[in-house]
Amino acid sequence: MPEIRFRLNGVETSIDADQDTSLLSCLRGRLGMTGAHFGCGANECGACNVMIGDHAVAACDTPLWSVMDKDITTPEGLGSAQAPHPLQRAFIAEQALQCGYCVPGILISAAALLRQNPNPTAADVRAALDRNLCRCGSHNRMVRAVLRAAAEMAAP
Repeated sequence: MPEIRFRLNGVETSIDADQDTSLLSCLRGRLGMTGAHFGCGANECGACNVMIGDHAVAACDTPLWSVMDKDITTPEGLGSAQAPHPLQRAFIAEQALQCGYCVPGILISAAALLRQNPNPTAADVRAALDRNLCRCGSHNRMVRAVLRAAAEMAAP
């Protein structure tokens, strides 16, 4: 099997695996990164989103070969309990999560948005989160949380 190399949360990583294996399978299995969740398996729900470069991508249908030499950020790469990302702090402050299953993918989608557009409008946030399903009905709080994080990140 060919060795696939990429940067995972800032760390040079390589894995020997079938190049057609899904990125999600490798992340959750051999690499132990369980932040991205398996949802639908068909790029329809956003639970498995990771960032490749500056874009949120469904890892469930991303073949491993396609990430060669790219930067991948999983939910684990956003922040930690000791140093949470502004989005993580804002989601807690706005009580923008309930069951939490969708939240890692939504945080990734929001982080990708803020990398591309550091000063989004509420409409921009809604558009960026449109492909993420949340059955708990927390979307309005999530939009407020993303706007709150954007303001915190823009503050000097």
